Amino acid sequence: MHCNACVVLTESELNEMREISHAKASLKDFSVEVTGEFGDKTIEQIRDELSVVLKPHGYTLSIEKQSNFIKWSDFYIAIPVALGFIAFFILLQKLGIVNLINASKVSYGTSFIIGLVASVSTCMAVVGGLVLSMSANFAKEDPSTSLRVGNMRPQILFHIGRLVSFFILGGVIGLLGSTFQLGGTGTFILSIIVAIVLLILGINLLDIFPWAKKLQPTMPKFIGKYAHGLKNINHTLTPVLVGVATFFLPCGFTQSMQIYTLTTGSFLTGSLIMFFFALGTLPVLSLLSFSSLGIHKKAQSSVFFKSAGIVVIFFGIFNLISALVGFGIIPPIFSF
Repeated sequence: MHCNACVVLTESELNEMREISHAKASLKDFSVEVTGEFGDKTIEQIRDELSVVLKPHGYTLSIEKQSNFIKWSDFYIAIPVALGFIAFFILLQKLGIVNLINASKVSYGTSFIIGLVASVSTCMAVVGGLVLSMSANFAKEDPSTSLRVGNMRPQILFHIGRLVSFFILGGVIGLLGSTFQLGGTGTFILSIIVAIVLLILGINLLDIFPWAKKLQPTMPKFIGKYAHGLKNINHTLTPVLVGVATFFLPCGFTQSMQIYTLTTGSFLTGSLIMFFFALGTLPVLSLLSFSSLGIHKKAQSSVFFKSAGIVVIFFGIFNLISALVGFGIIPPIFSF
């Protein structure tokens, strides 16, 4: 388990099982406690049945607490891959092809890249699981839809709802920031918060410090549960509503961008920051929703997450240094 998104997902999936009356997951000790009527089944049989429900989302259950195993050999591949990724975009920046990194602000390109990284993090598994579960509920109403192109309509509406809502709600947050008139000090503080959140997210993706997962800030869990519950409502507009609801899911990447959007003080800038972030998540989420792809199921996923973690840490450090330079605390360090 990596954050409150994992808690929301595991509790929601297990609570939908007929035998279970209550399920409560704990990020503190990475466990889930279930209460229900299981007859004369052994605890091993119960574990196996519950694992069937959670396994598609990348989780496994065990009766005894498992020790955290760190596969250090992954870094032999992850570090060169991450450094290559970082060097490539710095090169594009220096050539003036794209404006991905800016010493004074998070650009649209940076927001797009963070969206790309977020879409393959384990936190975003909850969004992929959400749209897949929603599609399954629609298919139950008419099983024959699985053979028709029209079956893709819920997924298409979901992605449209997600992109439009991120644009509009991002603008609302930006406009809200203008009413507060943050000023230099307020902008500096929020920029530091964004940098710290990104550093925590990156460290969590490395999966070498389990205690860091508890530091990750999230929205109240009940908001995520409400959003996740929308998938069970079979209505034409349900996919759109689920897409809108993902704006409020407990994803640290989304929240770091929302915090930064406050500093823009502009409806249009805030809209575009959140829109490009959502656009960055679109390719992988589309694969998740239109197929059975699950990056967390792949054997190479550990290397992939560690590579992504290093890239996110780079952005966190860069934003931290940029904030300190912008406030005049330290002299400029980077020349790009």
